[in-house]
Amino acid sequence: MKSQLVPPRLKPLSPRRSATLAALDVGTSKIACLIARVTPMKQGAPNDWRTHRIRVLGIGHQRSLGVKHGLVIDMDEAERAIRQTVDAAERMAGVQIDHVIVTASGGRLASEHFTAKRAIGGREVAETDIHCVLEASAAHHLHRGRVAMHSLPTGFSLDGVGGIREPKDMIGEELGVDLHVATCDQASARNLMLAVERAHLRVEGLAAAPYVAALSVLEPDEAEMGVIVVDMGAGSTSMAVFASGEMVHLDAVTLGGNHVTMDIARGLDARLVDAERLKTFHGSAISSSSDERETVSFVHVGEHGHHKAHAPKSHLVRIIRPRMEETFEFLRDRLARAGYASGPNRRIVLTGGASQLTGAAESARRILGGQVRVGGPIGVEGLPDPARTPAFAAAAGLLVYPQVAGREYFEPRRGERAATGSDGYMRRVGRWLKESF
Repeated sequence: MKSQLVPPRLKPLSPRRSATLAALDVGTSKIACLIARVTPMKQGAPNDWRTHRIRVLGIGHQRSLGVKHGLVIDMDEAERAIRQTVDAAERMAGVQIDHVIVTASGGRLASEHFTAKRAIGGREVAETDIHCVLEASAAHHLHRGRVAMHSLPTGFSLDGVGGIREPKDMIGEELGVDLHVATCDQASARNLMLAVERAHLRVEGLAAAPYVAALSVLEPDEAEMGVIVVDMGAGSTSMAVFASGEMVHLDAVTLGGNHVTMDIARGLDARLVDAERLKTFHGSAISSSSDERETVSFVHVGEHGHHKAHAPKSHLVRIIRPRMEETFEFLRDRLARAGYASGPNRRIVLTGGASQLTGAAESARRILGGQVRVGGPIGVEGLPDPARTPAFAAAAGLLVYPQVAGREYFEPRRGERAATGSDGYMRRVGRWLKESF
């Protein structure tokens, strides 16, 4: 991960300090901004990554402009939508912000895995050994045109025995580490950051949408036992795989809720606004016995609302069901290729706006297998009822992300060691170990 300045590294939140955070979720269908005050909790639950209590002060959201499949396609339109969204949140919170944490849902999210080993000669593992093996694992080059968003050590090993969380003071001949790096396209990250910066905001950190959505909707026990979080957006569907409390895999496909809307519009020859309404209020990914008796009304394209057309609900279901099944089949195949094929005991959590479609969980259960539930934000106070939905999971997760940023490890950039001093750098590594596990 050499000399890639995009995205910026988020400074970890001190577990003993309060702070005001601003989260900006730039999606294909909506842009949402949350401003919150976070205060330290006296004592958290075991293995919980939440060290602070979160209270939302202000919220702003509106229809997304200039964004498609999570990518900025019109800089002026995206900038205008971001400005309006942030302004609404600032007015509600009564504060002005100048920096935000931003989600990235486009840019072909993917994973790269690296390992490194270091001989220690049968003595106790010291902090310098941990630092050196982490630095060696992070020194690998990413694929051309890719940048690292998250760099997570998923486990240490001693003499080939894995599953070690804290190797310090243990005795062995060889120390190893596995590093999971979540990446995205450099161009998409740059354009997203530019759109935000044009709104006179500094990007404090950039986070993968499925990762922060997982931080928002998961209980610590779920991440520990193993879970797949599927973030179903309008322009893409992404997933994060967790095992032993850590994210171990990330992937995405460019299929989402907007594809369902377009299928309805084409299948019924309906206006896009009517297709979206039919999907939201009448759509389903599974059929029922009453579908033939129920009818839906809409206006054909070009008829300007003078004469409404009607169709049985079963026709709507027959349009929606194949697209939802195709999405989950793509995810199933991607998981199998990565070695994470789901089984009967696998837990799957759906989130994101498109997961609210009736029958989405049943469709996922049939194709992916395992136990499936739909999850919204948890542990966030002050959210209005309309925002306590899966559609706001990623935005809420951005408020949790600074609390776990210390778990990440990046190779020191040029001048960083000299700026902090080697002793200061080692103290930061020590704090990372203590606060992470």
